[in-house]
Amino acid sequence: MPDLIRDVKRDSSTWIKDEKLVRSRFAWQEGYGAFSYSKSQADKVINYINNQEQHHTKQSSYDEYIQLLDSFGIEYDKKYVK
Repeated sequence: MPDLIRDVKRDSSTWIKDEKLVRSRFAWQEGYGAFSYSKSQADKVINYINNQEQHHTKQSSYDEYIQLLDSFGIEYDKKYVK
């Protein structure tokens, strides 16, 4: 899995830069998290992705990530979650 994530981050960064999709310097944060959902949740996931920018005006991505870790019962050390 780490190799896949590394490749996705590298290739998507190159694409974002080549297409000039952001005005400022783009970089992924270090590390990653992955959560899976059942097919029955696909519409909710798609809706979340489509409305992510608006959603994050109400809750930061950091706070949401901590909420996901807690709701999935995943142990973590906050000093490594940025």
